[in-house]
Amino acid sequence: MDQLKTLALTGYGHFTSMRVEDGRVRGLSLHLDRLVRDCQALFGAELDPERVRDLARRVAPTEGACVVRVTVFDPNFDMGHPAAKADPQVFVTTRPAANLPLAPMRVQSREYVRDLPSVKSVGLFGQLLHRRAAQLNGFDDALFVDERSLVSEGGTWNIGFFDGERVIWPEAGILGGVTMQLLKDAHAHEEMPVRLADVAGMQAVFATNAAIGVRAVSGVDDIALTDDHPIIDTLRKAYMEVPADPL
Repeated sequence: MDQLKTLALTGYGHFTSMRVEDGRVRGLSLHLDRLVRDCQALFGAELDPERVRDLARRVAPTEGACVVRVTVFDPNFDMGHPAAKADPQVFVTTRPAANLPLAPMRVQSREYVRDLPSVKSVGLFGQLLHRRAAQLNGFDDALFVDERSLVSEGGTWNIGFFDGERVIWPEAGILGGVTMQLLKDAHAHEEMPVRLADVAGMQAVFATNAAIGVRAVSGVDDIALTDDHPIIDTLRKAYMEVPADPL
């Protein structure tokens, strides 16, 4: 456990979270690619994806569902010398998986842009600070916008829209989620800037990540949204039909 002190005290590292069902994962190769890519970005080091699979396989049950989180960090990371040669290690944990689909959620827009959005960093201070503020204001979570009111993402999820004709993913600096990518591959879509003012004109809004699948958004700020539009079920079906790979 002493090795984990560095992770706790510096918050420098990266991770991915996978929903494992009966020993299988949708988008497994995308999760592994993310870990390899982010390890190179943060540590300048190679990561063996097969070793990651083996470690995850040891803790994941072969029956039922859980969420497996794979965290990569360097136990010897020195805040004074972050450019020193790294020796990143893998830390695998599990938590129960929620039953899907989750109930619709209401979100509050918050002005925030994450550091290095392309990397799934363990540094969640900003995201959780804004999630807490949104919940204190009576919402379920926070939706991030920049100084120009361009919508990007939630703290731990991507957001998508349906304008009546097309599925739209916001064009912004975001973490490209695995579930979002699987849905992009499975369903026609467009990518374009979405402003907060555009939300009221959308017929449906939804959130995605590996743990929640596709979750309807029933409101943004004081804008009430339809949470049972047929496109939500269409996207859920498309996601559930994605073949899952054995861990």
